[in-house]
Amino acid sequence: MASGVHSGELPEVLVLGFPWVLPSLESQFSNRFHFLKPSNSDLPLLQFLSSFAQSARALLIPGGGIQLTTAILDCLPALKLVVTTSTGLDHLDLPELRRREIAIAYAGNLFTQDVADLAVGLLIDVLMKVSAGDRFVKQGIWPSKRKFPPGLKLSGKQIGIVGLGKIGTEVAKRLEGFGCRISYNSRTKKPLVPYSYYSNVHELAANCEALIICCGLTAETRHMIDRDVMVALGKDGVIVNVGRGAIVDETELVRRLIQGELGGAGLDVFENEPEVPEELFNLDNVVLSPHVAVLTTESMVGLTQLVTENLEAFFSNKPLVTPFEDYSS
Repeated sequence: MASGVHSGELPEVLVLGFPWVLPSLESQFSNRFHFLKPSNSDLPLLQFLSSFAQSARALLIPGGGIQLTTAILDCLPALKLVVTTSTGLDHLDLPELRRREIAIAYAGNLFTQDVADLAVGLLIDVLMKVSAGDRFVKQGIWPSKRKFPPGLKLSGKQIGIVGLGKIGTEVAKRLEGFGCRISYNSRTKKPLVPYSYYSNVHELAANCEALIICCGLTAETRHMIDRDVMVALGKDGVIVNVGRGAIVDETELVRRLIQGELGGAGLDVFENEPEVPEELFNLDNVVLSPHVAVLTTESMVGLTQLVTENLEAFFSNKPLVTPFEDYSS
């Protein structure tokens, strides 16, 4: 057991927010770690941390929820590890963590297949009106209305992928099976891929029938999918977002969908989660998902194991299993 942990005591792990894996961790590993949860206290967060978390060396935090701010870090003088259950790190202050020499363990590639699967699923749903057809039947409309509007085939479509990292690459592989023509935008051109490269998203959109957003959220990508990009995509274009909500100008997206200036959207992420614009609720060309691309049973089992392995490695002074080492964001 690591130094600083007295005999008979368990390593202390501070938990911020509500990580999906916490119930599994507590049920399976309560004999390995002591989980310190401010959510169980009536005290304001910073007061709780200053009173009870001064010695916490490890922190567990979900992605897409609470922001790990300088004010929080100031209350945690002993902190040396942040374990996040996400692949995206926009909730972490990376420069500040690097300055304080605090290590990061993250989900790595664990969710890649799940997110790629959902991205393609959302695109199929929007184009072929799967969810709209489901409502048409279940709401009893079919017997009286009879005619259901036709959808669009996915096969052969020109698809643009924004961010050809591991997830974007898996999306492209799946779409190749549908005979789609793939093009992409990324920070750099990928010399080993056969897809057409566009150095800016506007040009990509102008040459595609649908855009799938797979990149991370940074200062540079915030609202990257703006009015000009949507205009370039055209009134029949479809946007699928499995990256982060704020990559898309949500206000403009909603306006264009309502006014029929976009063909549709499949969204697993939103700008102000869990708040979602109500204007989208009754649009049959919009499919909404509550940021659950990563929530498969298989991946939750894998994530529980991964978090445990990273914590055990840290408290045993061994290398992390999935360290994040690029603090340049």
